[in-house]
Amino acid sequence: MQGRIVQVDKEFVLVDIGYKSEGQVPIAEVTRQDGTIDADVGDTIDVMMERWDDDGGVVLLSKEKASKIKVWDDIKKAYDEEAVVSGVITSRVKGGLSVDIGVTAFLPGSQVALRPIRDLDQMVGKTFEFKVLKYNRKRSNIVLSRRVILEKEREGRRAETLATIQEGKVMTGVVKNITEYGAFIDLGGIDGLLHITDMSWGRIGHPSEIFSVGEDVTVKVLNLDLERERVSLGLKQLVPDPWSTAEEKYPIGSHVEGQVVSFTDYGAFVELEKGIEGLIHVSEMSWTKKIRHPSKVVSVGDSVDAVVLNISSDNRRISLGMKQVAPNPWDVVSEKYPVGTTIEGKIKNITDFGVFIGIDEGIDGLVHISDISWIKRIKHPSELYKKGDVVQAIVLNIDKENERFSLGIKQLQKDPWETIPERYEVGDKITGTITNVTDFGLFVELEEGIEGLIHVSEVSGEKIKTPVGRFQVGDIVSAKVININPKDRRIGLSIKQLDMQEEHDMVVNYLNTYKGSQSSLGELLKENLKEKAANQDMLERASEASAEKVEDSEEKGGTEVTGEEETEQVSLDEAGEAADPGEQEAVEPEVGEQGTNKVA
Repeated sequence: MQGRIVQVDKEFVLVDIGYKSEGQVPIAEVTRQDGTIDADVGDTIDVMMERWDDDGGVVLLSKEKASKIKVWDDIKKAYDEEAVVSGVITSRVKGGLSVDIGVTAFLPGSQVALRPIRDLDQMVGKTFEFKVLKYNRKRSNIVLSRRVILEKEREGRRAETLATIQEGKVMTGVVKNITEYGAFIDLGGIDGLLHITDMSWGRIGHPSEIFSVGEDVTVKVLNLDLERERVSLGLKQLVPDPWSTAEEKYPIGSHVEGQVVSFTDYGAFVELEKGIEGLIHVSEMSWTKKIRHPSKVVSVGDSVDAVVLNISSDNRRISLGMKQVAPNPWDVVSEKYPVGTTIEGKIKNITDFGVFIGIDEGIDGLVHISDISWIKRIKHPSELYKKGDVVQAIVLNIDKENERFSLGIKQLQKDPWETIPERYEVGDKITGTITNVTDFGLFVELEEGIEGLIHVSEVSGEKIKTPVGRFQVGDIVSAKVININPKDRRIGLSIKQLDMQEEHDMVVNYLNTYKGSQSSLGELLKENLKEKAANQDMLERASEASAEKVEDSEEKGGTEVTGEEETEQVSLDEAGEAADPGEQEAVEPEVGEQGTNKVA
């Protein structure tokens, strides 16, 4: 029954229901959760009579029971007519949610929405419309569904969407689901795929970076297949392609600023604006340093300055350079250090072929092992230097194109071979130490770093195949200088010619001391000596030619060249035949083993 509230006091609400006396409703039944009273004088409410005391004239009423009876009537009506009921989700329970629709009802998790919701707690406290799937009044059991209502609404929207959708149309939808490759957008009963490549002209790591489920988004229909109900959507197509004006905006040679967004082994990608990225190759990061990986120079997120080296809108590529922002040090190094300049620096590295000396920031000069010393035989530069040593050197050459800086240490001093002709002459007698014994000859050290070669043909008057075994390293020998070639850094020596010279000098000295005798024997000896001197000159010229051949053979691989000339010997027997017996007895010539004349 219905009644009108006539009074509200601390314990009861008095309601006129048309009886002789007003009915009483406990104040607790009209008290809200926050403690306020949900009842005003004059309001009409539904109540149920619980007890009537004729003696005392008291009528006890209940608003809650009246509401429950009415709710069950409404539930039955909604179920029979497939109508909807409204309720508030009050809590999460096992398998679903608890809903207050006047009485407590159960909403299964599968019936909450069109797709399963992982976090049901987010639904608590929200008011929705539901459809009654089933109910049992005796057991006070009611099962609701929100999904049925949503499906019906979607079908209505789907029919409307299908009637209007077309390729190229711009539509508004709701993000329904997000995957690694894109996002599904509900356009109104029809889901479309917005692929990650069509979300932005720029770089996107994951769709969740720019979208969240339930978010409204405006998209463009790119492709439509109604038979298979597939719709491809695009977001970046709503704005112009930045590459269409890139060549005008970023001309070659222009300075730009961007942010490093990713790495590869060969370079770093820099975002100049959304949708436009340029590559800085590792070779374009530094003028002087050898960059093995871009992470050694920049990090993701760094802001860098660069110069546009090349651009192709058709291929959507821009080549950038970091090193071009600063001047190339190799452009000024030749002006700063011209050839012939003496520099000083620390040794930064030592290799088998030389030492590297630091010159300027990022520029090292190489002193090749052949340019360390004029005279010393160096097997490895570490014999003389160590890393960190401060040394001086002379600039020999600068190759800007290949970025090579050549230095020399030995050039700080004069080449001792330039003054060899001043210290040694052909015909001089020298004494030195054997440094090497080979099949083709002996190497003799005349002074530190200066060696001469005694070819095997100049070792002895005898014809020998090899000096190995006859001489040892460290032996001291004397020889005659027969050839000097400062240009090729070679000196030819001869023991054989020195011996012949000494024997010749001995005979000359003897004849000079025998001036008193003018015998025919003396004249014959003089003529014989003249012939021998002529033969000696021929022998020296032949020896010089032989030495040159030996030097050439050493350059071509050390092939032994023998150039021994047969020396015409002078027989003093012939001279004896022309002299008288007395003089022959006084002077008796003796023929030596090598065919040279010796006088006793």
